[in-house]
Formats: sequence, C-alpha cells, structure tokens
Amino acid sequence: MNEISTTSTVKSKDGTIIGYRQVGHGPGLLIVHGGLETAESHQQLADELSTHFTVYLSDRRGRGMSGPIGSGYTIQKEVEDIEALLAKTDTHLLFGLSSGAIICLQAALTLPTVQKIAIYEPPLSINGSFSLDWVQAFTREVEKGDETSALVVATKGTQQFGHTLPGFLFKGMARLMLGDMLALVPTFQYDAQLVQETQDTWQNFKDIQADVLLLGGSRSPAYLKTALDALEKRLPHVKRVEFAGLNHGGSGNKNRGGRPALVAAEMSRFFL
Repeated sequence: MNEISTTSTVKSKDGTIIGYRQVGHGPGLLIVHGGLETAESHQQLADELSTHFTVYLSDRRGRGMSGPIGSGYTIQKEVEDIEALLAKTDTHLLFGLSSGAIICLQAALTLPTVQKIAIYEPPLSINGSFSLDWVQAFTREVEKGDETSALVVATKGTQQFGHTLPGFLFKGMARLMLGDMLALVPTFQYDAQLVQETQDTWQNFKDIQADVLLLGGSRSPAYLKTALDALEKRLPHVKRVEFAGLNHGGSGNKNRGGRPALVAAEMSRFFL
C-alpha cells in the first residue's frame, strides 16, 4: 500500500515559491521532472523508492504548485531552485529525467552538497546531434494559442512518441491522453532553452565529482544515446545502465509508458 504524500514549499533565491511533494522514509532523494511534466509525473517512481528513501518530488518553476518562471530565465535559476530544496530537506541525492537531467548535471557541477545523481536521457546536443530547428515554429504556434499544433511540432522535433503520425491524428490522441496537461505545452520552450544553453558548455560536466548513474532505454532516439555515450566517456565517476524495451518515458508513471519499479530497483542499488 502506497504511503500518502505530503506537500510543502520553499522559497528560491529570487523569491519564487517552489512546491514539492514528500513521501517515504530514509535518506533524502530529490526527483527533478522533465518537459511537459509536473511532480505527479513520477509519483509511481517515488512510491517504489519510498521504502528506502524520503523522496521529494519538486514542481519546476512555472508548473504545478510552483510560482511563475519569471523573467531572466536561465539554467542557473533552476539550479538555485534545487539548491533551496536540498538545503531545506538536507538532501544530497538527485534524479532527473530529460531536461531535468540537464539541470541535475549542472547542479552536481556547481553545488558541493550533491553526492550522487542518477539521470535518465539528458537531451544534450553533442556537436549538433540534437537539432533545435523546430523551436521557432513551436514558438509561433504557442503565440497563436494553439497548444496542440505546438505539441505536434515539438514531438516531431524531439522524435518522441507519435512523431511519425499525421498531425491531425496526433492532435486527437494528444487531447485524449494529456487533457489538462496541454496547459504545460508553452513551458516546453524553456526546456529547449536548457538544451541551447548547454550546447557549448556540456563538456564542463567532466569536472563533476559526484557519482553519476546514466540511465536510458533501448527504444529511445539516437541523439539521446549519443548524449549518454559522450557523458560516459567524460565523467570521472560513472556507471551506465540501458533498459531493454523502454523509451524516453521509462522512469515515468505507467500510463505514460513507464516501468517505475524497474527503474527504481536500479536507482536503489546505486544510491544505497
């Protein structure tokens, strides 16, 4: 039987309120979600981990219980949010998916309190391996208020689930599957910004001293495997695991194609 999670907030350096959920008992572990997600997107992963860890599921700024993204957004803002969360909860372990994984890498590089991180498929662009040519068209659709058309553009650009479907068919599926989550589509431009910011700086991650677990799925797009390959070669304290049959949503809830129990088992072996 899953424990009931509690909610709380912390104030980041710039005054933004960051909301988070808490479940379980044991060493603290902060989960940082990816694009088009909130804290709830990894609730089942947190439940699986809760027998060994006190798991904190944060809503990144602009999403869920947290305050607005605000002006002057950069990856540093996200790191400051994490720093505030780690300080309040006395936590030293991080897990991040996708753009959340990029944030965790940056946090491990700059925050000495981070001891171990597990990251699932950061979409780093390694020498242009991940094109951002789609972002301009995505932004145009967002500005027109057409979230479903924007999502079609983003899905094709990132080669994620449904990217080979005709646009009209994917739109119908998106409305049915995502529902209220379509409201998160405009925030995806900020996830793309994180990729843009790290295009020329990702090699700095070679200086990360924390232990790093690289996770990925065998069915994920090639550019995500390229990023993991590059990190595996450069990080000084690294282990890598690939999950057969999983894709980019492998760590998420089951209704998004995740296998949270499988991913949690690997994370527990690494963190304990």
